[in-house]
Amino acid sequence: MKRLLLLTFILGLFFTAQAQFPGGFGGGPKKSTVTGRITATILDSLTKKPIDYATVSLVTAKDNKSVNGGVTDEKGKLSLQNVSPDSYKLMIGFMGYKTKSVLVTTTPAKPDNNIGTIYISGSENTLADVQIEGTKAVIENKIDRMVYNAEADGTNAGGDATDVMRKVPMLSVDPTGNIQLRGAAVRVLINGKPSGTMASSVADALKMIPAEQIKSVEVITSPSAKYDAEGSGGIINIITKKSSAQGVSGSVSAAAGTRQNNGAFNLTAKTGRLSVNTSLGTNLAYAQDSRTSFVTNTIFKDGTTDNRVQNGVSKWSRNGYNGSLGLDYDFNAYNNISTTVKLNNFSNGGPGSSEYTINNLKATNISDMDMTFSNMDWNVDYRKTSKKEGEEFSISAQLSTGRTPTSFSNTFIPDGAITGQTLTSNNTGKNNEYTAQTDYTYPFSKAVVLEVGAKGIFRDIKSQFDVSAQDFEYNQNVGAGYGVISFNLTKKLQVKGGLRAEYTQIDFNTQSSGIQKNDYFNLFPSVIVSRTLKGSTTLKLSYNRRVQRPTQSYLNPFRNTSDLFNVQQGNPQLSPELSDNLELGYSTFIKGSVINASVFYRRTGGVIESSISPIQELNPTTNQLVDKTLTSYINVGTAETYGFNLFASYNIKPKWTLMTNFAGNTYSVTNTQTNINTGTYFNFNWFIRSAYGFGKGYNFELFNVITSKRRTYQGSTDPFYIYGGSIKKDILKKKGSIGLNVLNPFTKDLHIKTVNNAINATGTIYQSANIYYPLRSFGVNFSYSFGKLKFTEKKKIKNDDVKQDQQQQGGGMGGVQQ
Repeated sequence: MKRLLLLTFILGLFFTAQAQFPGGFGGGPKKSTVTGRITATILDSLTKKPIDYATVSLVTAKDNKSVNGGVTDEKGKLSLQNVSPDSYKLMIGFMGYKTKSVLVTTTPAKPDNNIGTIYISGSENTLADVQIEGTKAVIENKIDRMVYNAEADGTNAGGDATDVMRKVPMLSVDPTGNIQLRGAAVRVLINGKPSGTMASSVADALKMIPAEQIKSVEVITSPSAKYDAEGSGGIINIITKKSSAQGVSGSVSAAAGTRQNNGAFNLTAKTGRLSVNTSLGTNLAYAQDSRTSFVTNTIFKDGTTDNRVQNGVSKWSRNGYNGSLGLDYDFNAYNNISTTVKLNNFSNGGPGSSEYTINNLKATNISDMDMTFSNMDWNVDYRKTSKKEGEEFSISAQLSTGRTPTSFSNTFIPDGAITGQTLTSNNTGKNNEYTAQTDYTYPFSKAVVLEVGAKGIFRDIKSQFDVSAQDFEYNQNVGAGYGVISFNLTKKLQVKGGLRAEYTQIDFNTQSSGIQKNDYFNLFPSVIVSRTLKGSTTLKLSYNRRVQRPTQSYLNPFRNTSDLFNVQQGNPQLSPELSDNLELGYSTFIKGSVINASVFYRRTGGVIESSISPIQELNPTTNQLVDKTLTSYINVGTAETYGFNLFASYNIKPKWTLMTNFAGNTYSVTNTQTNINTGTYFNFNWFIRSAYGFGKGYNFELFNVITSKRRTYQGSTDPFYIYGGSIKKDILKKKGSIGLNVLNPFTKDLHIKTVNNAINATGTIYQSANIYYPLRSFGVNFSYSFGKLKFTEKKKIKNDDVKQDQQQQGGGMGGVQQ
């Protein structure tokens, strides 16, 4: 019933906005009821060959006012969209040719006009072709975010999204692929939208995406109330490659290496009002030996002890693929509909073996493990604009379905025995998510803009066990509404403030307590004040409140005993994290140098961390208690964090760029109920990059990432570093490139040591874990872009709101739609 009421509320807003739209809040100008397009083919009058990149301008016949324009493609074809019925002159010009004028008329009854072939003749004086080249900056600073342009960084070739994230300013990535922003959890979006794949496991979802498919990564530290409140530290928005130009264009890339192989294909076909785009990607990692070493010492309350030493090797492979198909259609200048289907599949696992010494008794365990993640996201979006610049209404719907089957087997063989006890188990996790959303933006003036909207999210998580008295089901429904207003206090002082309200309804079942409920209501205010100083210098002060809800992997109570003595299990009793964030930022451009600095304070309640504890379980075969270690998740307390970020880029020479980012934050957790105070520690992440262009299409890059020791409330993880380089050569008239890349060439494995100490009612436990990830790799990569692009300017509708915000520069306060 609550779902129905919430959906009715959202749809009610839709129809209300529709009813108000003709006049808007301020009685805006009357809109044209229909628009059309003008098409033609431009040829050389002498050779009859097409004239590509000819400039065309559409002006009104009565007053010669320019209303539209574009350029021709490689076949000389022209298509001008969103043309209102009227009488026009089509002005055609090109270097070395005489300018030609053609009269054109469109009517409401016939808004489209195909002129046919137009011949233009050459002039006496001709000019040589002029080619303009530009290089996109790897890092761009904007008012509420930092953008890392992955496609401009040659060292990414051959990797996956995890490798890309390690080089994004302000982010820290642990060896397993989990991401933090300024020491806190983040919300990860794909093209401005949530993905069901991320809901299952962010670390595994990132391994599915080849680096070659990523256009850029936006790090949003100060999200406005328009965004979902999810993500204690902020939002990461991954933009994939997609063309919005007329014609057929695409790219293909491939990489082969000693660690993994990647491939990616992107294709866009746009003609008139219809655009079709598709992409395919694959990631195939070789099965390599990953070594682990555990030392666990437990002292139980009754005085007994348990000492275990475990040395193991697993030979896991990793295979993944993803694909998407999107359609985009402009009904006219003011109405657009688009839909996209994305599929992801990822498998990870393989055989392994471990040698145990348990209280001086030896044993062997033979294991096999398989984990699969599959997901589908289907989006449908409708957008309506008007002649009033900036006014926009949209309604969106998304369906996400995910499956995460996991199976394992263990054969435990005591020393001297020929056969052993075999344990098998499997679990299928299912995550279904339904989302409905509506947004409306109304500009009272160029300086004052109002944004309102509502959203409903309905999540259903199920965990089905092969042996269980009761499967697990977790339902989470979120209803949200927001309002945001942007205005200028002065010419140099901008303000953007808003409030988001979210009601969360949760119910789940447990074997011990049956059906349980956990409903809560939260308000999430946000405000950004930006001051423009002299030159290109900006000062920003922001505040926002955020929430971090536990993901499926944190909640799933399935007991993963793929390691017999180190059991993993989720915790459905987890509460969400709530954080308040305050940030002061400064950015400037000085003679080719970019400097961006910020300091922040964050207070987070109910911090979620992994936790180990000693347990004793009965072995049904021997009817004896077995000492084990349980790893789960708990709310550890309240954290107060102080931190900073410093980014700098400097061009030593026109073709030589140095770049660095240094981020640091304190770690301190206090729990008044358990009297735990970890003390205060300092964490940092340091990234350095050097890029040099030798000319003739050669580019050379080096990078290094250093991560400090990381604290948790139970222990710490040792520091580690990652380094690499690449050399790339432009080929095929700069439409393609071929390169070599290397990662950690002098270090075979990435060695991570974690030490934890814990005390509970059962006893005291100490555990030292050494994990050796095979990271060293050498590879070769190739990429090629095809198709000539015809860029046209759309007067009214903008199909890709994410792309619009990417192109905004420092003075704007816009954000991608959530």
